[in-house]
Amino acid sequence: MIPPLDLTPEIKEIRREIDATIKRVIDSTAFILGPDVKAFEEEAAAYLGVKHAIGVNSGTDALVIAMKSLGIGSGDEVITTPFSFFATAESISILGAKPVFVDVEADTFNIDPEKIEAAITPATKALLPVHLFGRPANMGRIMEIAGKHGLYVIEDAAQSFGARYLTDPAKSGNNGGRTTGNAAQTENLQGKQTGSMGNAGAISFFPTKNLGGFGDGGLIVTNDDQLAETARMLRSHGSRKKYHNELLGYNSRLDTIQAAVLRVKLPYIDRWNKGRREAAQRYNKLFEGHDNIVTPEIIDGHVFHQYTLRLLETDRNEVQAALKEAGVGSMVYYPVPQDRLPIYRDEYPRNPVSDELAEQVISLPIWPTIDEATQEKVATALLMNV
Repeated sequence: MIPPLDLTPEIKEIRREIDATIKRVIDSTAFILGPDVKAFEEEAAAYLGVKHAIGVNSGTDALVIAMKSLGIGSGDEVITTPFSFFATAESISILGAKPVFVDVEADTFNIDPEKIEAAITPATKALLPVHLFGRPANMGRIMEIAGKHGLYVIEDAAQSFGARYLTDPAKSGNNGGRTTGNAAQTENLQGKQTGSMGNAGAISFFPTKNLGGFGDGGLIVTNDDQLAETARMLRSHGSRKKYHNELLGYNSRLDTIQAAVLRVKLPYIDRWNKGRREAAQRYNKLFEGHDNIVTPEIIDGHVFHQYTLRLLETDRNEVQAALKEAGVGSMVYYPVPQDRLPIYRDEYPRNPVSDELAEQVISLPIWPTIDEATQEKVATALLMNV
């Protein structure tokens, strides 16, 4: 079986470094907020081009704590995409706020910025775009809208570590007298890392991510000093000083061993992302000219956490079953949009593009060192069944 993701080559390449690092942490017994956590936060912040990086125990907690640090809570609305993993909407609902879903663009899988303004109400406090599958959302337009309406922006960069926004930034608009600092940010987005453009970014280090740990882990990134200070308090029971709790917080710290593993992996991320892009280019060439297959656009900065196709005029579920029979693993991200999940059933109007994508998408095997022969086998199996 060709798996959807094979971590073995990546681990084999760095195994000696990993083993030595884990041994060092074990010998130190500094398992909670040890020196490697601070070192990783500094190295990740430098890589991402931000002032602050705060390690937490998951990408979901990164979203929750980032939004809570901005004061988002009961009675607020946060505009986001229906086409994402549930953690995106869940993090909003956990805080007592309401997720408001704006449909996506069929060709990018990301939120359609031209539909955002129609969804803004007096209760809207923030925009939460997702850089899905490693493709940067249209942050120029999103930041322009946020500046115009005085909204916060929290980027869900769980799937896009190392991705860069390389589209000409939109010009900032009038912020209507409300100040969040976003209007000025729209002027200089070119080349920025995903997660670094809004008020805060949330990153996941789940093992399957482009930069993945050996367990759960997450990161909040920001240039806002006050937000960073609050987030550091919230991740550790709302305290700046042990036993002097000032806020109701969380137990959400990045384990030292996870931080140490991520420190080993971080210098490899650009090369690994380059391998993913090259694999996507090979797939696109293999599927050229097939009318029932819509391949993803390869834009500068896209890091292909997933290689996701749209299958037209065919039963995607039957195709996936046939691939499995042929020894090819695949995944469907996502068979049910967030607004259609049982927890939100009948609360929202339909988002037709998102609904259609949920019936069409299939993600094929991809990892940095996947070889051409394996990709050809995957492509042959798919083409036999569409």
